[in-house]
Amino acid sequence: MTFGLRRDVLRTHETPRDDRVTYVELFFDLVFVFALTQLGAYLYEHQTPLGALEGVTLLCALWWAWVSTTWVTNWLDPVRLPVRVAVIALAVVAFVMSVSIAEAFGDRAWAFAIAYVVLQVGRSGFLVWATARHDGPAARDFAHVLAWTTAGAVLWVVGALLPLPLQLPLWVAAVALELLGNALGYPVPGRGRVEISAWDVSGPHIAERTALFVLIALGEGLLVTGFAFVATESSVEAVVAMITAIVAAAACWWIYFDHGERIGSDVIEASESPGRLARTAYTWVHLAVVGGIVMLGVGDKEVLGHPHDQSFAAVVTVLGGPLLFLVGTLLFRRVLERHWARAQLGGLLALAVLAAFTPSIDPLTTGVLAAAVLVLTAAGETVERVRRGRPRGG
Repeated sequence: MTFGLRRDVLRTHETPRDDRVTYVELFFDLVFVFALTQLGAYLYEHQTPLGALEGVTLLCALWWAWVSTTWVTNWLDPVRLPVRVAVIALAVVAFVMSVSIAEAFGDRAWAFAIAYVVLQVGRSGFLVWATARHDGPAARDFAHVLAWTTAGAVLWVVGALLPLPLQLPLWVAAVALELLGNALGYPVPGRGRVEISAWDVSGPHIAERTALFVLIALGEGLLVTGFAFVATESSVEAVVAMITAIVAAAACWWIYFDHGERIGSDVIEASESPGRLARTAYTWVHLAVVGGIVMLGVGDKEVLGHPHDQSFAAVVTVLGGPLLFLVGTLLFRRVLERHWARAQLGGLLALAVLAAFTPSIDPLTTGVLAAAVLVLTAAGETVERVRRGRPRGG
């Protein structure tokens, strides 16, 4: 074959060191600290049904850009010079996309769309080029991905050129097209579909890389809350809100990392369909986990700014983060362990009960009680792990 990169840059998985997350991947992830901060600010400033839909669209786009790159570096070795240069180039493009978030549905729609398209299409094209000479079946699979990504790119660019009433539907359709393609295996007429279940992925790499992104998201939430606290006049309410935010973030860390994080690697490595399992557990389910953490930061900022002004939007903001996070971790455990985690189920029930009482309490009290639910869920998670005799996580 004359097409393709001559140098073999495929990642090997012969030793544990081969599966480690590299520093250039972490550099790429750093861009998303700013991206998630911008997204949190956008959600806080647009607490309307329309703003929520726009925020969900942006969240899906950011997550898809990040998780798709994670799959690329699971196949290609970032230590190799061509891959390292490609990852850094993708980071630059991702940064352009990130700085456009605040006006993504305004004056910078074109910048966000073009950056997103360059990142998605460029990454898929590079993956085809890098594998063409050295892994024919993988190159054919990634050509399917490239075809679907290119189709979605048309919707992103055309949507950016149209007024908002038409832009949002086209961008929603673009996100839906990419998600649908992944769910169906990127079928192409006359060429079949991708058998993702046959992909031999590295469980340790995907698990560690995603766990580090969860940490980034938690750090972003604390960053947003810290800036909001500094800009707020000192008061008892502000101090309580700040402590509550830290406690909630710590509880989320505990829930995710005490046990759930460490089992992903082991289960994927032992699975007969590692590609399909990794896609479900990390590509799909973690969207709720990360979305919940972003919403936690938005809710913390709402409590700091309006501790006593209860409203429907405030309830959704303050309780939405813990709810999404627990749903995501519950599904994550369900996919990996084939059972429903009782601690998360209890936490979701407690949040439902709390939601029923929100008309008679203020956002500050709501936030304190939601944090308490997360702490109790974390405690229940640990008790369940100890009773089952399982080792603790990181």
